[in-house]
Amino acid sequence: MENKKENKGTVSNLISLIIRLVVTSIILSITSFLTPGFVIVGLRTVILAAIVISLIDYAAERIMGVDASPFGKGLKGFVIAAIILFVAQYIVPGMTVSIIGAILASIVIGILDAILPGRAM
Repeated sequence: MENKKENKGTVSNLISLIIRLVVTSIILSITSFLTPGFVIVGLRTVILAAIVISLIDYAAERIMGVDASPFGKGLKGFVIAAIILFVAQYIVPGMTVSIIGAILASIVIGILDAILPGRAM
């Protein structure tokens, strides 16, 4: 009986992770289209960027105890989100982000995050 609960929790976590990855990919695609100075080329790059940004966000939450949602935690979250977006370009080939692009993308992601279900950052 306990194994079924553990498996159900694992499946639930996996589904949640996949949904978050899909939502993040959609938000990154929309952001790339709307934001000057924030370019992601190709579907593979969008998916890789979503994975990398999610991992950096997770690490930031663990290390600093700060939620990097652009509007979730005020100015601190906004700045951390912009930094995460800027740093991700050095890890993801095909992703180019200027400083202004990271700031604007953080704003766009915050707005889209509020509109779309799920959580991007």
